[in-house]
Amino acid sequence: MSWFVFVLLSAVFAALTAILAKIGIKNVDSNLATAVRTVVILIFAWGIVFWQGTAAKLGTISQYSLTFLVLSGITTGLSWLFYFRALQLGKASQVAPIDKLSLVLTIVLAAVVLKEKVSLSIFIGGILMAIGAILISLG
Repeated sequence: MSWFVFVLLSAVFAALTAILAKIGIKNVDSNLATAVRTVVILIFAWGIVFWQGTAAKLGTISQYSLTFLVLSGITTGLSWLFYFRALQLGKASQVAPIDKLSLVLTIVLAAVVLKEKVSLSIFIGGILMAIGAILISLG
């Protein structure tokens, strides 16, 4: 399968995540809800690694890669904590679009940090995504 199929599946499951989380977070502390979700993800992810037989490769991860994977894990955790609190306080239809401003921020950071080229179409698309997210959240 191509990356496009995987990213479409990611989008579908991200949408379901927002809806299921909004339903599940009612009358639950947002940090506790995030912790429960994280344990499920932990079990699920390690289950896949063991099922595939790739757990043995854990020792082959370089210190450099491990450092950035740990940092990525920390930022993911922070993102989830803030997202769940926002979902608890706001409407899913307004919270999710603002959360997706991460798309625009990723384009900017990819250009600055990773030195990825930003074409005119990517630039215009990023602007339109930002405007769309803001308009949706105001509705």
